[in-house]
Amino acid sequence: MLHGIVTTIAQRCKRCYSCIRECPARAIRVINGQAVVIEERCISCGHCVKVCSQNAKQIFSDIEVVVDQILPTGNAIAMLAPSFPASFPNNYYKIASALRKIGFKMVTEAAFGADLISKYYSEYSENNSGETIISSACPAVFNWIEKYFVDIIPNVARVVSPMVAMGRYLKKNFGKDVKVVFIGPCVAKKSEYKESSVSDAVDAVLTFTELKEIFEYQKVELETLEETELDPPHAFMGKSFPLTGGLLKTANISGDILEKEIIVVEGKERVEEIIQEIADKKIKSKFVDILFCEGCISGPAVDSDLNFYSRRETVINFINSNINSFDKHEWKSTLYNSRDLNLRRDFHDKNQRKPMPSDEEIRSILSRTNKYSKSDELNCGSCGYPTCREYAVAIAKDLAEDDMCLPFLIDKLESAYKELKDTQEQLHSAEKLASIGQLAAGVAHEINNPLGSIMLYASMLRRKIEKFDNDPQSREDLKLIIDEANRCKNIVSNLLNFARQGKLRLGPVNISEIISNITKQVRINPEFREVLIEVNNQIGQNEIYGDSDQLKQVFINIITNACEALENSSNKKVTININRNEENLFIEVIDSGCGIPSENIGKVFTPFFTTKKMGKGTGLGLAISYGIIKMHKGDIKVSSTEGMGTVFIISLPAKLSFINPIMN
Repeated sequence: MLHGIVTTIAQRCKRCYSCIRECPARAIRVINGQAVVIEERCISCGHCVKVCSQNAKQIFSDIEVVVDQILPTGNAIAMLAPSFPASFPNNYYKIASALRKIGFKMVTEAAFGADLISKYYSEYSENNSGETIISSACPAVFNWIEKYFVDIIPNVARVVSPMVAMGRYLKKNFGKDVKVVFIGPCVAKKSEYKESSVSDAVDAVLTFTELKEIFEYQKVELETLEETELDPPHAFMGKSFPLTGGLLKTANISGDILEKEIIVVEGKERVEEIIQEIADKKIKSKFVDILFCEGCISGPAVDSDLNFYSRRETVINFINSNINSFDKHEWKSTLYNSRDLNLRRDFHDKNQRKPMPSDEEIRSILSRTNKYSKSDELNCGSCGYPTCREYAVAIAKDLAEDDMCLPFLIDKLESAYKELKDTQEQLHSAEKLASIGQLAAGVAHEINNPLGSIMLYASMLRRKIEKFDNDPQSREDLKLIIDEANRCKNIVSNLLNFARQGKLRLGPVNISEIISNITKQVRINPEFREVLIEVNNQIGQNEIYGDSDQLKQVFINIITNACEALENSSNKKVTININRNEENLFIEVIDSGCGIPSENIGKVFTPFFTTKKMGKGTGLGLAISYGIIKMHKGDIKVSSTEGMGTVFIISLPAKLSFINPIMN
């Protein structure tokens, strides 16, 4: 069941925010990406309906009430808005026949209601006390004033609209039991006829669109019907009411462009401006005629393929076709006999303005969408609000969401894509490490036993030769066998270490102490005697929680690799920087060596990938290091410029905690 005049069809709403951009009352709240109309704030202007390309806005319909309850009484009177020729440009003389065919006993002109109220506007124009008077014919206008410009409610003319005037005329002259149905282009009329102060005049409101639905449902074909006249009373200049300045024409008020005391305003943007000007007391004119649409011929439910000028021409043609045969004496007599009809009304304070947030709150909201300065405020309007500041105000008033900002969403999407890509790479590496680890464990287990036998018997042969045979070549051959077997043993040991990743002995670990001990061992290694190792410990306390032995293996691998990369470098220097923030400990290992070719950067942590000479490496050191760091919930990255050096950056959580860690 619908609760408001305009509501949103959630499944059709596509986050385009066109309705927000068009809504003058800021009566649309975005909830989980859906543009929901706030009933109490809505002024029923219908502009959101016009701009929604997905037809996600629906208008409360009186079709069921009219078809199932009013027409069956046999006592229904149709009241046609004077803009009806614009909606039925080819068949407007057949509309009366069509309405009678579906069950209306009379078809009258709402335009006569405009004639009825014209005298009041003439009086306002002639006897103004100095205050600016605003016409009250357009319900969207007075709805807006009642809800958002309560200070100028006294400026609104205390006169009913033509619809209400004609409804009261029909009820008085044809009996209170008649059912009056207004048919027109205006959505706001649906809110007007339900107001308690005028609810005695009209029983239902249909839009032209809804009328066409009824015709289609009841298979009424206008082309096959005869042309018939509307029922009296017939309107005179009230027929011009839907046109710009039509009220002035009806009330015989001068509309000269040089007449500064009279202003005619139409269209949402200009109406917004004039209402604000009147509220700010910047307007000195005595009378302002305001229509929220560009004339009623541009109402949201006109439902015509004609452009503005063709619709205007059609209405004028209808007026001119009746003007010569019009009985002015009968018209005057009917007006006179209706002199006692109550055509006055009051307007009331329905204030919906929300308090303006503070500048501090606005700045805080802007910062949530990465807008920290004026230059960050793009004012692109993609959120539906003209400026970033107005968007922030809407968020503060609980009318908008952070995720409506398109540039902010794009930034978030790019960041999420990068994180997803990094996660996919890590997952891919983890899967490779896991599968290779399983293979490595099996291979190491199978090789260890025969390898032990080879080393045992080679050692026995070597001792026997040394004791009984002094053949130098035999001793050299056996030494080579033992050395190569030891190398195989180291490879197997690395394979086993690789396979055992995931098992940590946790405890306090002093990273600075580990690195200091490793650098001492490296410095006394004859291979690296020319290497200068510089350690910059920029923090005092660098103790974390982790597996000391495995972290030691990581730094041995990386520092040794850095030193080996300096073999052909004239500047043999390795720099180790230790730093931290509140969350992480950072260790940078920088060498001035040969660097890593760009095509190999992505492979450095891949098992068995190595650029070292044959016999110098297995390609498992960095793969093992990567796995150990990941098990410590840290990260390891590498950057390099070929010929200039390489940087390894290791980050470890400063406060590492584990739930049920695997212990050895």
